[in-house]
Amino acid sequence: MPEITVRGGERAVPMYESHPRMVFPTGNRNRTAARVQAALLRWGVRIAAALTAAVLLFLIGYILVMGIPNLKPSLFAWEYTSENVSLVPALINTVLMTGFSLVIAAPLGIFAAIWLVEYAQRGNKLVRLVRLTTETLQGIPSIVYGLFGMLFFVTQLGWGFSLIAGAFTLAIMVLPVIMRTTEEALMAVPDSYREGSFGLGAGKLRTVFTIVLPSAMPGILSGIILATGRIVGETAALIYTASSLAKIPESVFSSTRTLAVHMYLLSNEGLHVDATYGTAVVLLLLVLAINCLSSFIASKLAKH
Repeated sequence: MPEITVRGGERAVPMYESHPRMVFPTGNRNRTAARVQAALLRWGVRIAAALTAAVLLFLIGYILVMGIPNLKPSLFAWEYTSENVSLVPALINTVLMTGFSLVIAAPLGIFAAIWLVEYAQRGNKLVRLVRLTTETLQGIPSIVYGLFGMLFFVTQLGWGFSLIAGAFTLAIMVLPVIMRTTEEALMAVPDSYREGSFGLGAGKLRTVFTIVLPSAMPGILSGIILATGRIVGETAALIYTASSLAKIPESVFSSTRTLAVHMYLLSNEGLHVDATYGTAVVLLLLVLAINCLSSFIASKLAKH
């Protein structure tokens, strides 16, 4: 094959005689550093996940090991006495307090989030104010909520130390959690769902309740699970509003004691530490049961 010359008399190298070379835009050294950095980050994530799981397993194992031997039949007596320190009234009060609080807080939080995402204009100053207020309420200590509940519900409204005063106080406490998680779940629903519903002739309200809400239901239930965990484990706010009477309430205006308050009082007295560990096991199982039930419902709704 004849040689090909270019201007200046230089010989052009044919393609079949050339030797390809790998050229990286940033060089081999930068590529190696990027691989090392990615490997370090990957192992860092794995170590963090392993430590988190180890701490959780340690806490659960410690509570079970210390509490299961102290689960005596006297702890499950129907009425509380100073001898048996039964947890049954506190368990029933915990379920009632959780139910009343969620009945008050869940509709308000969900409807407020629907208004913020679906009806309020984007960039509205009122929307920014509501979101700022919600984020601020999430950071307020629980004892401040308890003092507010005591001054307003217990004293000002004349409800006294009662189940309903504690339920309203806890509802205000968990309202920001439900509202923010519901808002994020609604924003995660693609706009194509809404546009398809509008294209089929559905109105705004029908689209929200038949298309948007079912799609966001797993996220909404996640917020309700978080709210439930905070309600079940709350002590400071309930001591100031629901008091600590270990008795099944006769009405919503009766004083109550939840499991968390029951544990706090037993450990504070120091006379029934073994019963405190047994109560901790029951409280742990109650929280796990609520979480499993909520996750099961969320998975069923996600499939539909």
